[in-house]
Amino acid sequence: MEKGYIDYALMLKALSDPTRVKIFDMISYGELCACELLEQFNISQPTLSYHMKILSEANLINSRKDGKWMKYCLNKQSINMLRDFFDEIDNRGSL
Repeated sequence: MEKGYIDYALMLKALSDPTRVKIFDMISYGELCACELLEQFNISQPTLSYHMKILSEANLINSRKDGKWMKYCLNKQSINMLRDFFDEIDNRGSL
């Protein structure tokens, strides 16, 4: 499939859940550890891990181990790719 439509669909599907959208927004301010994310939700650690796995598989976030904690940050390359896709769609109406 051309243009990365599968990648776009995975990213949009990952962001179709309000909890993941909030996580994505929180991480946009800078790297956060799982413990900091858990403080903002009424969910268990396994549930947070599930959401992070979906965001990670969609390449929207990057993770790294720091001692016993996982730290998460946005994957700027994927975000730019998705932004470019939307910009391209938006610009079509201007032609």
